[in-house]
Amino acid sequence: MGKPTGFLEWDRRLPLARDSQARLGDWKEIYSPQPVEQVREQGGRCMDCGVPFCQQGCPLGNQIPDWNDQVFRDDWKSAYERLRSTNNFPEFTGRICPAPCEASCTLAINATPVTIEQIELEIIERAFGEGYVEPMVPRPRTGKRIAVVGSGPAGLAAAAQLTSVGHSVKVFEAADRIGGLLRYGIPDFKLEKWVVDRRLDVMQKEEIQFVTGADVGRDPTWSDLHQAYDAVLIATGARRPRDLRVPGRELSGVRFAMDFLTRQNKLNAGDADIDPTLNAKGKRVVILGGGDTGSDCLGTSLRQGAAKVYQIELMPRPGDERAPNNPWPQWPMIYRSSSSQNEGGDRDFAVLTRELSGNGKLEKLHAVRVDVNAKPGGGLLFDEIPDSEFFIDVDMVLLALGFVGPETDRLIDQLGVELDTRGNIKTDATYATNIDGVFCAGDANRGQSLVVWAISEGREAARHLDVYLRSGATPWLPTRGIDQHVGGR
Repeated sequence: MGKPTGFLEWDRRLPLARDSQARLGDWKEIYSPQPVEQVREQGGRCMDCGVPFCQQGCPLGNQIPDWNDQVFRDDWKSAYERLRSTNNFPEFTGRICPAPCEASCTLAINATPVTIEQIELEIIERAFGEGYVEPMVPRPRTGKRIAVVGSGPAGLAAAAQLTSVGHSVKVFEAADRIGGLLRYGIPDFKLEKWVVDRRLDVMQKEEIQFVTGADVGRDPTWSDLHQAYDAVLIATGARRPRDLRVPGRELSGVRFAMDFLTRQNKLNAGDADIDPTLNAKGKRVVILGGGDTGSDCLGTSLRQGAAKVYQIELMPRPGDERAPNNPWPQWPMIYRSSSSQNEGGDRDFAVLTRELSGNGKLEKLHAVRVDVNAKPGGGLLFDEIPDSEFFIDVDMVLLALGFVGPETDRLIDQLGVELDTRGNIKTDATYATNIDGVFCAGDANRGQSLVVWAISEGREAARHLDVYLRSGATPWLPTRGIDQHVGGR
């Protein structure tokens, strides 16, 4: 372990954030690099538990105590080798993962957890800076060709893993740039896009092919891909947004969050403004949804110069401490403030939107406060509180209500892919669909989830797809297939 008494000697310390008002003037990342000695101290706080619950909390199973110890001992190359063995993209998860590993850290029982996410980020940035990250072009090739549809974290992770064992992979992306959610769903102040481009440069040197502007289902069709490739992996995400069913929804000024975020990311990339109505400058903005997407809309609205921003959540405000039915090492359902929420805006909870009104153009949001109670047999009841009605003067409402599943009409029509009861693409334990040679991973398979889960599913789907292509070899056979190339990066 790093230092037996480290957790007693050093407190949890994170890198300093730039001044909140100063950072509203740009789209740069919020946090500054952390001094190396502070990072090493944080690695030394790791207790090297007999049962490392942090690994249980991480969907990727990252070997966290190992690289914490290596960072403390200033052995950064070994730390990188250990990290890359389970995570293809630590530069993404080190910036945008909510860090369930930290919630499961043993120190979190009665103290503050190890800064696992920040250590992960420092390892990969050190690795790029020192030249440890190199393209790995496998030889010989297997001759198998795989089409990956979708270039978000699941598709990219699968492509990297499959390429690492010699298969030839082509990634099809509907947008004009590669990256999916990483490119257009996450603001630059959380993930600057040079970080994505840097990784894509490595992957291109590994001979992964990328096709943008590919409207799969039309040109090419799903049937075309199924016939032309040895296997197809669906990694299209869960892009259908949940809508708001209230009177006045049709008024101009009511927009989906992802359209709002995508426009700004395109502007930051130098594209022309194709929809100026999505600019929050000078407007009174209400964001419906209290999750990460809503928080991203808040930070974006503030940087655009909104006159006033409200973020409204249907659920009640969480408590400041864990509830008795939410013990460690579960994810703590407690009140949090994101970096965007610390920058400004007003938050409100347990508020139900009844109606939107205006003379052709949005002017008011009519709401009522609710009591949220458990429904017998499961679910929740939102009971309106008498005489609690109120309205907000508003120019723009952004719907950040989550997503209801993948776009599947063409998949069903052209391939006959089956769906599960939630409308996601149905797979078995090997991520295979009901169609031979067609697999699925990420949000299209599990529903809206975390980037770290998408990477994990992409890796696991690649493992099973590799077994399929090798005609029945077991995935645990040490001398063949993807398990011989753990990590693949």
